[in-house]
Amino acid sequence: MLLGILVVLCFIPTADVTENKILVDQSPLLTVAHKNATLVCNYTYNGTGKEFRASLHKGTDRAVEVCFILWNTTKISSNSNKEFNCEGIHDKDKVIFNLWNMSVNQTDIYFCKIEAMYPPPYVYNEKSNGTVIHVKETPMQIQEPQSPIPLWTMVAVTGVLAFYSMLVTAAFINYWKSKKNLYHQSDYMNMTPRHPPYQKNKGYPSYAPTRDYTAYRSWQP
Repeated sequence: MLLGILVVLCFIPTADVTENKILVDQSPLLTVAHKNATLVCNYTYNGTGKEFRASLHKGTDRAVEVCFILWNTTKISSNSNKEFNCEGIHDKDKVIFNLWNMSVNQTDIYFCKIEAMYPPPYVYNEKSNGTVIHVKETPMQIQEPQSPIPLWTMVAVTGVLAFYSMLVTAAFINYWKSKKNLYHQSDYMNMTPRHPPYQKNKGYPSYAPTRDYTAYRSWQP
């Protein structure tokens, strides 16, 4: 009888521990070439928890929490450290952390931590091996020297400019000639001799000049 009780007492804690254990699996290395990284945290959990929290930690001591995500059966919320650009996404049995605009000094080892928050008992995963995120330097883009302008391009441009200059010159000459002809027509004058009005009643032709007889009278005796 006593032996049977001991067997039952030994079996119950073992079953409880096995049921509420969380295991996390991460890739050992992640190389970042374009400042963006996607870290996948696969996990297994056989407990009865309904509310969970997953977080990403930086450094061997896990001192810096990069970002975290909370979820339950109806709601999901996420938050990020101001020094990082990070977003967490929950998808069935894995949590995906997307990081962008990473810098070289953010190269380090990162750990996923998953917690069963509610209902009790509170459970979190054992320390995993973590993932080393290696952020590479962005290579400097060297501008290639521009090739010289082809000869045919220069000839074509020169020809177009010369043709345009000829058109402008021809238009200007045509305009100048038309203005000159208009000026001569406006300056035409009627050269027919004109006489004062008082000479119209005399019998002289309109083209004959008027004579002055006063000079002849002064010679009479």
